[in-house]
Formats: sequence, C-alpha cells, structure tokens
Amino acid sequence: MSFISMVLVVIVAFLAGMGGILDEFQFHQPLVSCTLIGLVTGHLTLGIMLGGSLQFIALGWANIGAAVAPDVALAAVASSIILVQGGQGTHGIGSAIAFAIPLAVAGLFLTMIVRTITVAIIHLMDAAASRGNYHMIDFWQIVSLCLQGLRIAIPAILLLVIPASSVRGLLSSMPAWLSDGMTIGGGMVVAVGYAMVINMMASREVWPFFAIGFVIAAITNLTLIAIGALGLSLALMYLQLDKGGSNGGGSNNNGSSGSSSNTGDPLGAVLDDY
Repeated sequence: MSFISMVLVVIVAFLAGMGGILDEFQFHQPLVSCTLIGLVTGHLTLGIMLGGSLQFIALGWANIGAAVAPDVALAAVASSIILVQGGQGTHGIGSAIAFAIPLAVAGLFLTMIVRTITVAIIHLMDAAASRGNYHMIDFWQIVSLCLQGLRIAIPAILLLVIPASSVRGLLSSMPAWLSDGMTIGGGMVVAVGYAMVINMMASREVWPFFAIGFVIAAITNLTLIAIGALGLSLALMYLQLDKGGSNGGGSNNNGSSGSSSNTGDPLGAVLDDY
C-alpha cells in the first residue's frame, strides 16, 4: 500500500470516528467506510462486499439507554485494512468479518476513554459559557469531535504500520480448520444480523412482503437492483393504501362511513370499503 493510500485511509478512519457521533454524513456506516477504503486502496469491489456484509450486522446494533452497541466504525475500518493487507481477495472476507466483531467490542474501551475525557471538556465549556466566551465553546466542541476521530484513526495507523507481508504471513500460517471456521463463523454472524433486523421489523403487515420478496429472489434470476425496484414499488403501494385506509371520509355501498369498518388493518379497511 502506497503512502498516499495510507494517508487517505487514515482520513477515512478519522471521518468515520466523527461520524459515529455526528450521525449526519454516515461515514461510520460499514457500507460507506469500507467502500471508501476499498476505493483509495484500489480494492473497490472487496470494500463493497465487506461493507455490505458488515452493514447487515450493524443494522442490529443500537445504543439503548446506558447499553452502548459495539463500535461499528472501528469494526469497519479495521476489518477493511486487514482484508486489504492480507491480500487474500474474496476468500479473506469471512476472516475479516470474524476479526471485526471482537475489534468492535474492544472499541468500546476506546469509546469509554474518549467519553470520560469529554466530561472534563464539558466543564471547560461551562466555564467558557459563564464568561460569555463563545469562541472557546466552539473550540472545545471541535476538540471533542477530533478526539472521536482519533479514536478510530489511531488504531488504523497502528494497523497500517504493520507490514503487509506480516499480515499475509499470519493469515497464511493459520491452519485450514481455523480459517474455514472463521469463514463459517463470519457467515453465521451475518445471518444473526439478518435475523435481528427481521425481528425488529416483523409485524403482521410486513410478513407478507417478506415472503413475496423471498420467493421472487429464490425462483427468479432477477438482480438485486430489480428486486430492490420491486420492493420500492410495493412500499409505495402500501403507503398509498395505508393513507387511503386511514381516511375516515367516504361511505360504502350500505351508506355507512368508511371509518366504521376500520378494524385496525389499513388494507382490510380499504378492501371492506371497496
């Protein structure tokens, strides 16, 4: 990897660290950060494949109260660097995913350190506010964001410092049962991510669409873009029917209002009125 590529990777890592707090430009999402790292290192296809797999896992991660989810930004950046440095191509995606999960959990320690430091920064900002010094408030806000970026950039630098030959040697020295097991484990983690997403969105109204999409994907040769277009069309149709079902105006053939036959199911109310 060239020096310019390393610098660009560190910049992507820095933006991913800030994106995890800003949650605005989504640089911390695996599909974005892995794709960018793949782009700047000349492995765009691998970056997209790894980012897509990690993205489905990350969809099931969320901060709930005091429970902090694994660090998705560190998982995406570190696994991308390991995949590129390993030089195994598509065969290394499973191992990279397997490495990503413990790295994401370890990233919680770095998150705890940075957030502890920001507690002291908040007191400095309070003191600046009491003096009416708004420029210092902005300064400490920028410092806090930079700390979040360094939380990912510093581990990225440490991984980049390791020679690519050493990474390849480590991956090549692993026995077949371990590398194959890591690949299978990475695939199982992705399946768990799918299940967590389905569990969050599962409802009586959504299950029929899931079944339709599963059948279409299984028995046809449609591409993911075509299936996505069908899914978008079904979603727009459902929203339109939902809007019509929630309308209390109008009357049916018996002269009664449409709202009287609404049983809580928007589609059922529309069909009853029809």
